[in-house]
Amino acid sequence: MMFRDREEAGRLLAQALSQYQGRANLVVLGLPRGGVPIAQIVADSLGAPMDVLLVRKLGVPWQPELAFGAIAEAPGNPVLILDFGLVAECELRPETIEEIGAHEQRELERRGRLYRGSRSLTELDGRDVILVDDGLATGSTMLAAVRALRQMNTGRIVVAVPVGSRAACQTLRQEADELVCLSSPEHFESVGSWYQAFRQVTDAEVQQALSATEWP
Repeated sequence: MMFRDREEAGRLLAQALSQYQGRANLVVLGLPRGGVPIAQIVADSLGAPMDVLLVRKLGVPWQPELAFGAIAEAPGNPVLILDFGLVAECELRPETIEEIGAHEQRELERRGRLYRGSRSLTELDGRDVILVDDGLATGSTMLAAVRALRQMNTGRIVVAVPVGSRAACQTLRQEADELVCLSSPEHFESVGSWYQAFRQVTDAEVQQALSATEWP
């Protein structure tokens, strides 16, 4: 399945999640930045509020797009996950991992101030959550997000994406309560290769999406 853009992907994903429409105590969380436009469409369709859950992948220094782990915001300390196989394969030293983790933590804090201002991540205790991104490649950021939510005592956690690699989908099926993935091609390559238009989402667009939701 090839998606025209994130807007079309969002509409199709919202249809696949229609059983959650109007459900009380539901929150839609987008993973910034690319997941936010899709999350906004899903939230509007389901009649649910939307927020972001801040996550960052940890990239191999000489190949930043290759994630050896991820970090996600959580009350107290952020959640950190590592692909120990890749860490060993790339011979990443502990001090290198610590330096990259600290850099991405600062970026999480910057985005938190930019996106939410003085507002904290909304209280999620006992609430059902739909986690949305524009796709799963390694699935590391989504995995960190799910584990962060587990620390927040949420209710049901649903991972929802238009497209994902088969390996990442298998991992998330074991971690989340439900996985909704519209397409899981055998030969995945990259998330962007399954969109005809896959432009970068800006911070301003994330801010605009968040300003459109009202929290009870």
